[in-house]
Amino acid sequence: MAQRDATTERGWPIARFLRMRSAPSWADLISFLLLAAAAVLIVRGAGEASQPLAALRATPVTLDVARLPEYALRTTLRMFAALGASLVFTFVFATLAAKSRKAEMIIVPALDILQSVPVLGFLTFTVTFFMNLFPGRQLGVELAAIFAIFTSQAWNMTFSFYQSLRTVPNDLDEVSRQFGFSGWRRFIRLDLPFATPGLVWNIMMSMSGGWFFVVASEAITVGNTTVTLPGIGAWLALAIERQDLHAVAIGVGAMAVVILLYDQLVFRPVVAWADKFRFEQTKSQEAPQSWVYAMVRQTRWLRVGFAALAWPMRQIGRIDWSVPRPPALRLGGETSRILDILWLVIIGGFAVWAVAVLAGFVSHTLNWNDVWTVTGLAFATLVRVLVLIVVASLIWVPIGVWIGLRPVWAERLQPIAQFLAAFPANVLFPFAVVVILRFRLDPNIWLSPLIILGTQWYILFNVIAGASAISTDIKEAARIFDIRGWQWWRQVALPGIFPYYVTGALTASGGSWNASIVAEAVSWGHEHIEAVGLGSYIASATAAGRSAQVALGVAVMSVFVTALNRAVWRPLYRYSERRLRLD
Repeated sequence: MAQRDATTERGWPIARFLRMRSAPSWADLISFLLLAAAAVLIVRGAGEASQPLAALRATPVTLDVARLPEYALRTTLRMFAALGASLVFTFVFATLAAKSRKAEMIIVPALDILQSVPVLGFLTFTVTFFMNLFPGRQLGVELAAIFAIFTSQAWNMTFSFYQSLRTVPNDLDEVSRQFGFSGWRRFIRLDLPFATPGLVWNIMMSMSGGWFFVVASEAITVGNTTVTLPGIGAWLALAIERQDLHAVAIGVGAMAVVILLYDQLVFRPVVAWADKFRFEQTKSQEAPQSWVYAMVRQTRWLRVGFAALAWPMRQIGRIDWSVPRPPALRLGGETSRILDILWLVIIGGFAVWAVAVLAGFVSHTLNWNDVWTVTGLAFATLVRVLVLIVVASLIWVPIGVWIGLRPVWAERLQPIAQFLAAFPANVLFPFAVVVILRFRLDPNIWLSPLIILGTQWYILFNVIAGASAISTDIKEAARIFDIRGWQWWRQVALPGIFPYYVTGALTASGGSWNASIVAEAVSWGHEHIEAVGLGSYIASATAAGRSAQVALGVAVMSVFVTALNRAVWRPLYRYSERRLRLD
């Protein structure tokens, strides 16, 4: 009887919570205060976002420092809402692409195109849709801004999760098959835990990358009307417009404080928690540390309360969701090839239809000379992107490996790296303009670093994730056999980080094309400087309201990004899956 009662108590965490007689610990009290404060801030921010649209005109964005905490709260809530949507998108579409070859043929090229479409391009088509969902309310504009931030976060996370699912070790895959795991149970028990360490670092990078586009997402333009949402991005945009460097510095300082807070309260505990999912047989001697994670582990009431809330999800995870399958239809090799060709024909038909629609729209105002001109500009931007990716790789791969192999330093440098990745490039535009004009430098060369300023961090964060994922077994074996120097890089470091590096370089490449739109044409006051390239072409066409030229520029950019991914990054993905897979 006693054994049955104990079993019942273990099986029903709610009963354990109700029967607790011990007093809450100091960790429970601090954790409760933090959770209560977070709940109050979320409720307040959500309440402000649901106000009528007219309230924005009644209280416009100002450079009043007293309102900066409110702006910081609104921006942070938008970014975390976009991050939640990005996670859902990642789990659904990355899993489909990794598990289904036919789905992969659609999803991966679509992601290649989507990551090359500028954030402003998404806003052009989505603002009206979201505002019509909630007419006269701020919520419609808020959703448009959240969607814009989502487009700067989702692609990197999706590529990271997709890469991890494609490189699950063969022995773990075989074990899951022998146990007869359903698709859902395999995802919960194998795929998600294996991909978590790398995904966590990419979540941090996506969060930081979202800051790069906050300025654009918090100033929504509909026709001749501009709706400015309260936020740090709107503060920075107003300060830059007024050429107020003091206000710019205050806005960047507020952004640094926000990054430090969510690093300490959210990301560092998640990194420490995710360390237990590393694929190795020997316990790591230097595990990541977090004071929040350590405090939560010392709580009594909070852990039991969370267990009670998580118990239904664990029960759902134990359910075998598989359904009886009909006898497998065995197709001959010839029939399978015919079906594959038919599938390709269907996809190709949709692609041809899309090209025809775009060509019909553009041909009303442009001709073939415009197409060749834009193609030439795209090659100029391509050269910049490739050179900058190579330079960034030579700089950040050694640094990322060094940081990833030293968890103590990773903890110290994590908030600094997040701040540098989040630093808005347009804050540096005034200095770039002044320096180029003062020393009469060539904009085609000296505006180029602005392209990689916000996207180089994809390489760093992914390399850190790859280096930290190198198992202790491999590192111990390398130490025992005295593998050093170039041999260590060739046999230990580069194979370990290569799949992660490819993901980082791919997303950095796509993001650089996007960033070229703001980096190849910069202004400060009455001074305006342009570099020859596709980005400056799209920026000029957008400012002049020439929609046909904007559509042509975005289409050519998408073609170049897709071709580059197919010619360079996808073959490297396949190589890492075949030759560098953990077995």
